[in-house]
Amino acid sequence: MDTAILKLGWTCKCPKCGQGDLYASRVSLSLKDNCDVCGLNLADNDSADGPAVFLIFILGFAIVPIALLIDYLYAWPVWLHGIVWGFVSLAFIIASMRPLKAYIIALQFKHRPNDWQ
Repeated sequence: MDTAILKLGWTCKCPKCGQGDLYASRVSLSLKDNCDVCGLNLADNDSADGPAVFLIFILGFAIVPIALLIDYLYAWPVWLHGIVWGFVSLAFIIASMRPLKAYIIALQFKHRPNDWQ
């Protein structure tokens, strides 16, 4: 696994120069039109639903077994499971959506650099 791509994804930096920010603001999922440092055109990039699908799979495989184990050990009521696991899922989604989208963009740039203007 390429640690440079993981670092680019985690820091949400430009896949070409590794210095410019990908996103318009700290809380937005909207990409900038161009990298401020190298000028890479980011507007034509399309990560589509990849980050959301990966999060669904990752969270599903991680949270469902934990929820089942907690239910077996402590027999929580269903409403408590909904509240606890809803908040846990939401926290993971908020924390990881931007880096995961940046990681997918970096992978696309690595494997198809000629598609970028």
